[in-house]
Amino acid sequence: MKLYTTLEQQLKKEPNFVTDNGELKKWVVLNKAQNFDEELIALLLQEPTLKEKFFKEIAGVTVFNQNLFVQFLEQKNYLNDSYTQYKNKVGLTIDGKYLKQRNEVALVWPFKDCILEGGQSREEDKREEIFFNEILAQDEITQLLEPKVLTNAKRIDKDGEHPFDGFTRDAELNRKRGLPEDTITDNLIIKGNNLLALHSLKKEFAGKVKLIYIDPPYNTGNDGFKYNDSFNHSTWMTFIKNRIETARDLLSNDGIIFISCDDSEQAYLKVILDEVFGRDNFVTNFVWRRRKTQANLAKHIAPVHDFIICVAKNKNKLVVNKIPYSEEFIKKTFSNPDNDKRGVYQTGPLARPANSSNKEYALKMPNGREITAKWSCSQETFDRYVKENRLVIPRDGEGMPRIKIFLSELEGQIPNTWLDNIATNDEASKEIENFFGTNAAFSFAKPSKLIKHIAQIGSNKEDIILDFFAGSGTTAHAVLELNKEDGGNRQFIMVEQMDYIETVTCKRVQKVIEQNENSSFIYLELKKYNQTFIEQIEAAKDTETLLQIWEQMKAKSFLNYNVDIKKQEEHIEEFKTLALKEQKQHLCEILDKNQLYVNLSSLEDADFACSEEEKRLNRDFYKMK
Repeated sequence: MKLYTTLEQQLKKEPNFVTDNGELKKWVVLNKAQNFDEELIALLLQEPTLKEKFFKEIAGVTVFNQNLFVQFLEQKNYLNDSYTQYKNKVGLTIDGKYLKQRNEVALVWPFKDCILEGGQSREEDKREEIFFNEILAQDEITQLLEPKVLTNAKRIDKDGEHPFDGFTRDAELNRKRGLPEDTITDNLIIKGNNLLALHSLKKEFAGKVKLIYIDPPYNTGNDGFKYNDSFNHSTWMTFIKNRIETARDLLSNDGIIFISCDDSEQAYLKVILDEVFGRDNFVTNFVWRRRKTQANLAKHIAPVHDFIICVAKNKNKLVVNKIPYSEEFIKKTFSNPDNDKRGVYQTGPLARPANSSNKEYALKMPNGREITAKWSCSQETFDRYVKENRLVIPRDGEGMPRIKIFLSELEGQIPNTWLDNIATNDEASKEIENFFGTNAAFSFAKPSKLIKHIAQIGSNKEDIILDFFAGSGTTAHAVLELNKEDGGNRQFIMVEQMDYIETVTCKRVQKVIEQNENSSFIYLELKKYNQTFIEQIEAAKDTETLLQIWEQMKAKSFLNYNVDIKKQEEHIEEFKTLALKEQKQHLCEILDKNQLYVNLSSLEDADFACSEEEKRLNRDFYKMK
């Protein structure tokens, strides 16, 4: 039962809340709520669903969530413009009332290819984005987030594309990972809405991903960004929160997430992460220097850095790896003046500072001289160091001896938050050019060295790494290169909805694979249904094309249950008078957003025409009998 119906039935038990013709006195109820009316609160507490929704327990006390209750009853009214008047006429009603007159359970659910439905599903498109803040009843959300049917599977390796031959489930590798032996171990690249893809991945990978890196839209208003990067502030926050909440479920207990951002939203992103993961699980905020020089075009101060916020699922279980020393650091710090066979080294003191707690005692040098100091070793250990040639002792015998610290014996360097010598945006652009030529335009890609650095910090050789804003494929590139360097067997899972996933993302990863013959990945798509119509609508250039699409929609699409097709037809001439943008908005709105993609539960439903090949694919992925 819908929440509003439950509330209405409960409130109508009080005669003072009902008109003579049986309608609920909404404004009376609102007034009562705003004044914490005891009669109203008692009535709400009697119904378990309403108690759960509008009350919360704080220190053993039940507290009325007044703001939530009032917000629920008092939704924003539509503006009285020509488009709204037209929409009312064509029958967007429930039980005879227009949507603006009702108070259904409402949730603004801005997932990527619906809220910014212009979507730039084709990279070359550049048009004004249209926001579709659809109102979805809570009872429909479960259906919306059901796992989706996968389609168009193919395996891609250095030799190109091959027919899908089943998923690999390497039992030995899974045992090393501490995962069930039948977990999929293939690299995956998935095309489709990333929120829905994440919910689909939960079936197989919940609690199994060690590291997540994402580079989401920064909300800068920069229309040149190939992502939808013009979310307004509140919508952006909801957009990010939806995805982070789902991503958290995919992380292992010792997992970690890294999120790139800039000054536009980083402070708000930190607050969202605090809410989703808990403030105690915040690890750090890296500062990445994205450009070495500055162009003096900034109005006030020239920005040369971005942030990478890092949060653990459970910081008590987090283990952060040391990172290899850079070649530049090694050249500056390590040497081998005596040609020691053990390789280059640096030297460290044997004597402690004068203010340390060590007790002073005398050590006898090889030349017989004794030196009194606060030593960090005994005479016996010192003699062993001499025998093993682990000490550097001044030839004159006057200076203090130092111990050799060999590079080969060091695990690496503790990472720090200042990433100023990793790589820059210029290097990222050169990488894109190396793959696709000088005419390739993919702004704001990150350099693979940066992602490799992150992977070294937060993952081990056999771990699973997820990026659900895959973009040009930098994360997969970094994972493959890192595996080649250290002999690792890390697995990547990438999600991207843009059409360039095939021409850029997959092609880039395939070119990297050409340098590593043992690698491959499986390409998959979420099976579209109403999403196909939305893309056709957004691509339309005129009203005539939209009318042709409408004819197809009547025959094949799933429309909202409250759409009256007959009234739509009666007012088709008025539809033609609307601006093209409003025509598109209307056709998109009347499509059922729960049917953008085909739900897994509809795999056998003839209406969705899933092929036998698709059925085999999904039974394999979801381990269905």
